[in-house]
Amino acid sequence: MKKYSEDDQVALAVWALDCAERVLSLFERNYPEDGRPRNALKIGREWANTRVFSMPVIRSASLAAHAAAKVAKADIAACEAAHAAGQAVATAHVPQHAYGGAYYALRAIIADGSEAARESVKDELAWQSARLPGHLRDEIMSRIVVEPRRKGLFVSIRKGPGF
Repeated sequence: MKKYSEDDQVALAVWALDCAERVLSLFERNYPEDGRPRNALKIGREWANTRVFSMPVIRSASLAAHAAAKVAKADIAACEAAHAAGQAVATAHVPQHAYGGAYYALRAIIADGSEAARESVKDELAWQSARLPGHLRDEIMSRIVVEPRRKGLFVSIRKGPGF
């Protein structure tokens, strides 16, 4: 697993949190009373701002967002958006979780079912790429793969050496 500097880990966390926040409305539109994904983003930002790490706090926030996703599993876009928040906050623990924030955000956009999903995903990928620090951009974005399949767009993360 690649080691990142503390500054790079914080930059990746902020990026992942931003990615997750962009799709949070897909969760909150049908689950407005469930604040677990939003709380995960709040805790992630607190860590990014203070760099004060508490594993129980981070883990609890991440697991709570993933539990919210399970509650929303019938609404795939909402489910994916909650997973994005859970992965984003977990970047405080392991930098590679940042990929999950972006990955699940893309999956939420696809699941939202818009006729313009391909264009929305293309725009989101461009936005995600532009938000990354230049020295991380090629490495990170080369691992996020969106490809057309018979049943629509498919998102994956290319793992392998250095992941």
